[in-house]
Amino acid sequence: MPVDSPVGLDGRVARLAGGLNWFAGYELIAIADGRRVFADVIAVERLDEAIAALPDGQAGAIGALRQRIEGARAPLQLGERVLRFDQPHVAGILNVTPDSFSDGGAYHDDPASAAAAGVAMAAEGAALIDLGGESTRPGSQPVWEGDEVARVVPVIERMAASGTAISIDTRKAAVMEAALAAGAHIVNDVAALLYDERALEVVAKAGCPVVLMHSPDPKSGGHGEHRYGDVLLDVYDWLEARIAAVVAGGVAREKIIVDPGIGFGKSLQENLQLVNGLALLHGLGCPIMLGVSRKRMIGALSGEAPADKRLAGSVMLAVRGAELGAQILRVHDVAETVQAIRVWRGLRDAAMMPRGIL
Repeated sequence: MPVDSPVGLDGRVARLAGGLNWFAGYELIAIADGRRVFADVIAVERLDEAIAALPDGQAGAIGALRQRIEGARAPLQLGERVLRFDQPHVAGILNVTPDSFSDGGAYHDDPASAAAAGVAMAAEGAALIDLGGESTRPGSQPVWEGDEVARVVPVIERMAASGTAISIDTRKAAVMEAALAAGAHIVNDVAALLYDERALEVVAKAGCPVVLMHSPDPKSGGHGEHRYGDVLLDVYDWLEARIAAVVAGGVAREKIIVDPGIGFGKSLQENLQLVNGLALLHGLGCPIMLGVSRKRMIGALSGEAPADKRLAGSVMLAVRGAELGAQILRVHDVAETVQAIRVWRGLRDAAMMPRGIL
């Protein structure tokens, strides 16, 4: 139950993850055998009463969930920059591959041009540049780690020299090590540190932030068919278990970002359900990265528009993500998305102004 503003609603609304969004009610879901058996919406001002009526174990669990949903996310120190999560940020996608689904080949074997493109995206308003040297599109072939290192390290070195914040999009521990040594700040792993058995150790040792993306089959790329009972609950549970394992492996919880993995082993309907239900993931207590830019779901909803004709759909989904509290929006079209989010931010700020009574 989102609301535009808390003005005049003291005690009746709560802030979502310490950000710009406010809400007036919680949806309580009861689950049995992985399926929803009951759901109800409880107003914010009635939640304490509802918790008090529960057995101690359930009351404690729901109280902890409430703290995660409402609590501000810890800022991340990225070199000389600090990334704060009180508003949504744009991460610009930069691929140095010959075969990525949208922009493959544009900067392959040209690190100077690739770095310049990354710096330009930062100038357009991207808080982070997400650099990848291996395509994860359906049907793509794995890249030898040495080749992947050779693709990304020269670009990272050039961007890092300009002070640009960089995440390295890779599944491989050796690439993570080389990229971090060259100046990258975050590891973004579509396999949630499950593809390479050394990946968790590398991230824990580096003490760097990490993005854990949901994948139904991390070892093989995550694009195979998968049967979900309830896609939103299944993704939530998978990410919750993965967070626990990564924390047990030595990574601080406040350095973990989660990604629902839109387009990875999910149907169009399941992708839409995940986007609409994104707010549930705030119960994990971690910042959320949403990557929907130019993805196939947009083409499927718009007459099979090709990847380079999906700008409007990409911006629409990014704004929807911001409305649901996503802290990082991973996009190809930085300038357009930044403009849309700034207008959205202006509307949120205006809603905070007290209005006179006519």
